[in-house]
Amino acid sequence: MTPSIDHDAIFKELLSTFFVDFIELFAPRVLDYAEIQGFSLEPTETVREVFAPVEKGKKKTVDLVARVSFRDSEACFLIHIESQSSAYSEEDLRWRMFYYFSRLHEKFQLPVYPIALLTFDKPEKERNSRCLVTFPDCKVLEFNFVSIQLNRLNWRDFLKRENPVASALMAKMKIAPEERAQVKAECLRLLATLELNQKKMELISGFIGTYLRLNEQEEEVFEQILDSMELKTKERVMLFYTDWEEKGREKGRQEVLQELLPEVRREGRKEDIFRVLKARFQDTPLTLKELIEKINDLETLGNLLVQAATTPSLGEFESVVRSMA
Repeated sequence: MTPSIDHDAIFKELLSTFFVDFIELFAPRVLDYAEIQGFSLEPTETVREVFAPVEKGKKKTVDLVARVSFRDSEACFLIHIESQSSAYSEEDLRWRMFYYFSRLHEKFQLPVYPIALLTFDKPEKERNSRCLVTFPDCKVLEFNFVSIQLNRLNWRDFLKRENPVASALMAKMKIAPEERAQVKAECLRLLATLELNQKKMELISGFIGTYLRLNEQEEEVFEQILDSMELKTKERVMLFYTDWEEKGREKGRQEVLQELLPEVRREGRKEDIFRVLKARFQDTPLTLKELIEKINDLETLGNLLVQAATTPSLGEFESVVRSMA
């Protein structure tokens, strides 16, 4: 029996690993007023607790909530990304986003920037992203959120975006049946142009392979497109694509991708720590990097990310790392 795909977990991992790239792609104006590189993710259990009254224990995977600083200011705000793989009714989605917003604001007393990433295949009708409560003499409430409905986006509009999120999410955009092989090839071609570590390459390659599975006839067209690629690009594509296909045949694509998620999460947390340290202290000693590389516990790495963003000096941070290593 083919195991079911935990869509929410896969999308959450993609978004948390490539959070900055996601914002650059779909909410670029945020970059005008936010220090996006210094973001930190709110702990999973905290977010789960905040949303518990809304979810009533139904949701397995909590949403992504990031804390981001305003540029040239000590103030900060939250970015909430709800990845929705099920086609809730329009009314239900709008009010759920408002309830999430309300719970986050109540808990953290911070401004909240809400984003809904809609990943379902059907329906294709555009979803309303505004809640209104009005009376003849008064507008009581107007709540808006950013809605990104993938099945309404044209994959061709993202072909030249050198962005790992574009490479992955093109596989879930509006695709004509006869274009499926071409889209898969273009997703992998774009991925081959990016400078990513091996685990990140595997995550995106696995995402594309999971959500854009081809039949035998489509595979033949796909192979023809690969053969027409520039030699260097083709070699790079085949390097990670062949490895993914072999693992997928042995264990099943979904199982391989699920196993890969914790590894990518660990590598992503370490990269986040190094990124924050570079932004705050410029140079990070090699000995400190080696200490962090040895830590593989996700909770510990999450705590270190918070410490990296808040500890006054690099020396104090190194002491914290040594106490946790």
